[in-house]
Amino acid sequence: MILNDKRRWAMMRRLQYGAGYLTTLTLVFVGGYFLFFYAPPTCFDTVQNGDELAVDCGGTCTRICAISVTPPAILWAKSFPASPGQWNAVAYIENSNPVAGTASLAYTFTLEDASGIIATRSGITVLPPNSTYPVFEGRIDTQGRTPITTRLTIDGESVWVPATVGREQFKTASFDLEGVEDRPRLNARLENTELTAAKDVEIVATIFDASGNPLTASQTFVADFAPRTTKDVIFTWPRPIAKTIRSCAVPTDVVIAIDLSGSMNNDGSEPPQPVTAVLNAASSFVSELTAADQVSVVTFASVATVNQLLTTNSEAAAQLVRGLTIDPAEETGTTNTAAGLEAAKKELTSPRHNVTASRVAIILTDGLATAPQPNPDAAATSAAATLKSQNVSLFTIGLGKAVNMDLLRTLALTPEQAYAAPTTATLGNIYKTITDAICEDGAARIDIIPKTGTNFAPLTP
Repeated sequence: MILNDKRRWAMMRRLQYGAGYLTTLTLVFVGGYFLFFYAPPTCFDTVQNGDELAVDCGGTCTRICAISVTPPAILWAKSFPASPGQWNAVAYIENSNPVAGTASLAYTFTLEDASGIIATRSGITVLPPNSTYPVFEGRIDTQGRTPITTRLTIDGESVWVPATVGREQFKTASFDLEGVEDRPRLNARLENTELTAAKDVEIVATIFDASGNPLTASQTFVADFAPRTTKDVIFTWPRPIAKTIRSCAVPTDVVIAIDLSGSMNNDGSEPPQPVTAVLNAASSFVSELTAADQVSVVTFASVATVNQLLTTNSEAAAQLVRGLTIDPAEETGTTNTAAGLEAAKKELTSPRHNVTASRVAIILTDGLATAPQPNPDAAATSAAATLKSQNVSLFTIGLGKAVNMDLLRTLALTPEQAYAAPTTATLGNIYKTITDAICEDGAARIDIIPKTGTNFAPLTP
């Protein structure tokens, strides 16, 4: 009995020693594992663990899972000439997510013509949440080819994180577009409305016509935009944009040159025609100009006369036009079309020209150019070429059935800007067409959109 108790006690001791040994070994093994091999779950371990909704996103991770994000939508992409052989590409991307944005949106612009791809340009931009933002790439070399199609593609997957501040951080306080005929410049004042500073702010200005079609764009940067401050920024273009921006947003200087040679009253009657109908139609056109526009009146026959210098008083100019008469001496005179064009150029290039305005000349004649000799057509063509070289849009109107429309199409800026008026009844519609061409219905829109990656939430472990 005593022997059995001793054996049982010895066995229990061995079991205790063994259990203690195994426990110690386990503790050493587990401790070593945690000490040397174990890594706690993080948002960067490429494994779905912890409270993550997917690999390294959701839960306590800052990164937002792609499955929770509405993909950005490309609204449009277009390219615009910047300088000879170089084009600017712009696209608008809509991010409808109220909070999620990305500081690393990879993209590629592709410019194509009928022969295929001209050029590609890739980059990375920020895409803040809850609005539409531009993507801009400047001075893309097109090797002299003209892009017909511009495409934007989004490359790869982006890292989506919450943004603490969105589009509402910035407000355009004012802007002014000037020098569209020579050195275009858009001056804007922006306001940082938040208590949060913004760094490396990219700002894109896009000009639209009244129908919402993009016409041109430019880009600038602000390195540091302090909170609750305003900053003046400048956008420039390396070439004139007046012909691109045919809009009431840009004022116009107009010279209307009227043929008052003797043949303009050959129809007889009282009042004399066709000169009376011509002057009434021209007067109505002048009256339709806006308060920001300037108008000058030139008449020509054997010589040219500037009857009205450039003025914003369109009503006074319209009244002057209605009172014009043909000099009786011109009944046997000539039609010096070149002189009328030269007088228009002189006025549009004078100090009276508004440097922020586009330049337009309209010439109306009822007959053939008969002076100066020996080649009046060549003289008129040369004068028109000089006028157009000053960035002047030249419209021509031929009255009657004996007009040399081939000459008038050559004189006009484009053949489409030469109008035939077989009768005076058509003049009103022609002037309406010209009015629409130099000033679209409604004002153009200028978008000035800043964006910054400063306010994206940092990725946390």
